[in-house]
Amino acid sequence: MRPEPKIPLMAQSRVVICGVGLIGGSFALALKKSALALRRDLQVVGMGRTRAPLEQALRLGVIDVIATDWASALDGADLVLLGMPVGQMPAVMSALAPHLQPHTIVTDGGSTKSDVVAAARAAFGDRIGQFVPGHPIAGAEKSGVAAAQSDLYVGKRVVLTPLPENSPADVQAVRAVWELCGAKLSQLAPDEHDRVFAAVSHLPHLLAFALVHDFAQRPNSDQLFGFAAGGFRDFTRIASSHPEMWRDICVANRHALLAELDAYMIELMRTRVMLAGADADGLEVMFSTARERRDAWLDSLLPPGE
Repeated sequence: MRPEPKIPLMAQSRVVICGVGLIGGSFALALKKSALALRRDLQVVGMGRTRAPLEQALRLGVIDVIATDWASALDGADLVLLGMPVGQMPAVMSALAPHLQPHTIVTDGGSTKSDVVAAARAAFGDRIGQFVPGHPIAGAEKSGVAAAQSDLYVGKRVVLTPLPENSPADVQAVRAVWELCGAKLSQLAPDEHDRVFAAVSHLPHLLAFALVHDFAQRPNSDQLFGFAAGGFRDFTRIASSHPEMWRDICVANRHALLAELDAYMIELMRTRVMLAGADADGLEVMFSTARERRDAWLDSLLPPGE
């Protein structure tokens, strides 16, 4: 029988962050803040592909020590957060699996889940129960450990996609750690997660990247960007997101994303027909419906009483 997990933040805790960027770095800072408030002894270990970001994280106080191999990193580790782009996860999981200790829980911050779960099953085998998949919905257009902030997850949603093999204690431990970061927890099945986020996250990013790329390729690109103002800035903000991360997300979730892109192209064609026909009434109805639904969504995000 596996030992009960020590997390969250017992008298002494050791957390390993692999991929100390915005997501992993903010997770580390949030836990450090909680540990200080709770007077707990927390050690954060950093792992990564290259040395420079780890040394920067060490200088910034995001991590306490740099590990150069999984055997030393996982020695006594209570929790591992995989914060790298999803395309890197299969190799990382395969490397850490031989050194995974019985009491250690592994979770992730990947924006897709079906592919990550498949990689985990291949790497962890009969220890798959130690992997509790997750996705913090709290990114920003800037990446890297310098962008990390201790309050990034406060009031933000984190979606867990537990597996049948996960024990209730392990799932609760991961929930509790994210709650220490200030997050609100939700739960979905991995495939349902991917369908939902293809629509509300992956498609908007794809469209923002595509629009900016379109303008960048035009002969009058400098003129267009010279006159662009607030509306263009707001619409394209997420095109400043990490290219490698979003490349991996789009490829990993391409089937669900293609379905959403096809549906959106149909909507664009309907809009084009109205515009070509100078259908002012039709455009106004569409605009009104969109505004009302968006305003209702924004109102739902406000705390009660505001």
